[in-house]
Amino acid sequence: MTDKENFESLLNQFEQEHPGSSRNDPKVGEKVRGKVVSIGRDHILVDLGGKTEGAIEIEGLTDAEGNLTLNIGDPIEAIVTNRDEQTGTLLLGSKHGRRMHGGAELEQAFQLHLPVEGLVSGVTKGGVEVQIAGIRGFCPASQLDLRFIEEMESFVGQHLSFYVTRFEGGRHTNLVLSRRALLEEEQATLAEATRTQLEVGAVLPGTVTSLKEFGAFIDLGGVEGMVHISELALGRVKHPQEVLSVGQQVEVAVLRIEKTDNPRHPEKIALSIRALSPDPWQDVDQQFPVDSRVKGTVTRLQPFGAFVELAPGIEGMVHVSELGSDRRVSHPHEILNVGDQVEVRVLSVDKEKRRVGLSLKTDQQADMKSIETNEFRQYQEPKQSFGTLGDLLRESMEKKK
Repeated sequence: MTDKENFESLLNQFEQEHPGSSRNDPKVGEKVRGKVVSIGRDHILVDLGGKTEGAIEIEGLTDAEGNLTLNIGDPIEAIVTNRDEQTGTLLLGSKHGRRMHGGAELEQAFQLHLPVEGLVSGVTKGGVEVQIAGIRGFCPASQLDLRFIEEMESFVGQHLSFYVTRFEGGRHTNLVLSRRALLEEEQATLAEATRTQLEVGAVLPGTVTSLKEFGAFIDLGGVEGMVHISELALGRVKHPQEVLSVGQQVEVAVLRIEKTDNPRHPEKIALSIRALSPDPWQDVDQQFPVDSRVKGTVTRLQPFGAFVELAPGIEGMVHVSELGSDRRVSHPHEILNVGDQVEVRVLSVDKEKRRVGLSLKTDQQADMKSIETNEFRQYQEPKQSFGTLGDLLRESMEKKK
């Protein structure tokens, strides 16, 4: 059976199952949605609703290995590119327009704003060279991605989809392309779906897009938010790259949503990864019981004492009087540095106020202080007295009576 006979057989089968089809069909260039009702060797038949049918080439719907990505009953979105004059069936183009051949088809893609697929063949001044159906096109660097790409060599050899933004036919076709316009359109579609889930307290999946000293930017699906460095983890983080990498998949909680006057970024979204971690203070008194000795890292030095990280999210403080020095210390930096590994004794734990009191003193120093304290208390206790001269006289007179 020839390709034409195969296609006509599918069409006849569809017409038998859907008699009385009307011809109030979409126009060329319109985007349509439908459902796959039949799959042939070269074409897929699509029910567009309203007793309207369309056909689309299978080659435009296969993955990199050539496998068909759709099954009967699956929804599909396409663009009307033409009508078959013999059968009257609407001819559809896939969302990414994989089948485009020759100048006529490229001109049609330009006029109807249809995406085309091309091979990035090299890097030129100011952009990349793209081969589409034997025709050389040019994509400016600013139009290659949503963000400016400095090392464009990484795109060479890739098959990518573009919009034709300029087409001049003739002996030497002038073809200018934009991938960014296509990506922005896809981002807008994703953003519309994401915003239906966007609310304070929502937990959403995302992808790390860039890392700055102050935090990490996360793509939530067409909408971007930022995780401040203080919200990356329970422990202290010097730079986001310590815990994240570009392209990493993460789960985040929405902390705040602020509206802006920027149409490209209508909202500022504050996110947190830290908020999804279990509260480390929940069992702090069990982890660090009073009088136990634990190891930690000095994180901050203040005139009144040193802060020591005992575990991610848990810091204790060593008061300047508990530094264990045999001399008077006016500031902790005289004996400690940030980053020092120290062993401390737990003096007190307050779960509600989230405070842990620590001491750097050794057991011997602690014992000496205990002895000194007891001696001081004994010194303060009243001693037995013989009384004043008046007391003695009164006692003597009472005896004489």
